[in-house]
Amino acid sequence: VLVLSMHSDSRYVKQMLEAGAMGYLVKENAFEEMAAALRSVLTGRLYVSPQASGSILQDIAQGQGTEGEAVSPLTLREKETLQLIAEGHSTAEIAERLFVSVKTVETHRKKIMDKLDLRSVAELTKYAIREGITSVDK
Repeated sequence: VLVLSMHSDSRYVKQMLEAGAMGYLVKENAFEEMAAALRSVLTGRLYVSPQASGSILQDIAQGQGTEGEAVSPLTLREKETLQLIAEGHSTAEIAERLFVSVKTVETHRKKIMDKLDLRSVAELTKYAIREGITSVDK
């Protein structure tokens, strides 16, 4: 399978390769790279567009290693809370969904902001989108 995508971010490349793709081609230069990508994939070799491989190498250089993603400083519950905050739910709604008190949600929010050194809900939302915890579509 050769994936054609508009995304060059290493997260997307990693997800596709883990799902079994043999190639990842970024649309931006698809016309120029298509033949080389197809040849590589047809001969059983991996192919990753230079734009995408650049972001993978940058991750490695920044200490995220070959696994792609850095270890998250957040617990699973903090990620759940962050997702709901980023999706625009109120503290009361989050508490109800997670079966916890409003005070617990407020504590989670404070811990998340402290761990990530963020100061506003807008920054939390931006972080959640960038890290794939939520998307713009939600």
